[in-house]
Amino acid sequence: MPIADNDGVAIAYERDGLDDAETIVFVEGLGYGRWMWRWQRAQLDDHYDLLLFDNRGTGDSDEPEGPYTISEMAGDLEAVLADAGIEQAHVVGASMGGMIAMQYALEYERADSLALFATSPGGPEAVPTPEETLSRMYDVPDDLDEREAIKYKMAPALSETFPEQYDDVFEEIVDWRLETDASERARQWQGAAVEAFDVSDRLDEVTLPTLVIHGTGDQVVPAENGELLAEALPNSRYLTLHDAPHLFFIEEFLQVNEHLDMFLRDV
Repeated sequence: MPIADNDGVAIAYERDGLDDAETIVFVEGLGYGRWMWRWQRAQLDDHYDLLLFDNRGTGDSDEPEGPYTISEMAGDLEAVLADAGIEQAHVVGASMGGMIAMQYALEYERADSLALFATSPGGPEAVPTPEETLSRMYDVPDDLDEREAIKYKMAPALSETFPEQYDDVFEEIVDWRLETDASERARQWQGAAVEAFDVSDRLDEVTLPTLVIHGTGDQVVPAENGELLAEALPNSRYLTLHDAPHLFFIEEFLQVNEHLDMFLRDV
């Protein structure tokens, strides 16, 4: 597996798809490994060059001492694109990954477009994660084993019916998370980066074509944050998915992939 170096921090990445096609780089959310994008990867690899990497503290990448910043993780993305020899890429980020994508567009020159899923600009007008959701994500009962703890933490990010309706898929997700999730301390360090993030007063500088998608049922990053982004970004398209949860790009991947592909073909 290729490794990019960002000031001594090793960032693991992989490529898939077509060598001579436009590049999409996917940036995952807090604590998650690059498995998060497998539903996009499976459908888009026939049309694009795909680049997936693990954020610092996650999966096959290094876990340097934290806390981390979104700017540091945007630097990791730049290191990956440079190491892969990619001059221009469409940057797709979800949740914390969307924050990294915005910061990247402000600091670096390789982005052709942005797609921002279930994310927030931060700042005083951003609607915070509800306390009930934070408690579910971080205050896990002591009597749960590792598998049950992951299921407990994931509940606010999924629709209520998904774990039972798609039991086999849900169990696979738990397997992938057990294998590649950030450690607890790295998760806290990434969480600190999310909490400190604020580009709300700089969004007018992000003039790239941008697709903003948010689920109206998002219990992790409330949908009002998508509205803030769509209103402030000067070259954005905004799509809401009715009652969709935080991980809508997993649960409603067919619709999401179609909209993403249409957007990229127009850029």
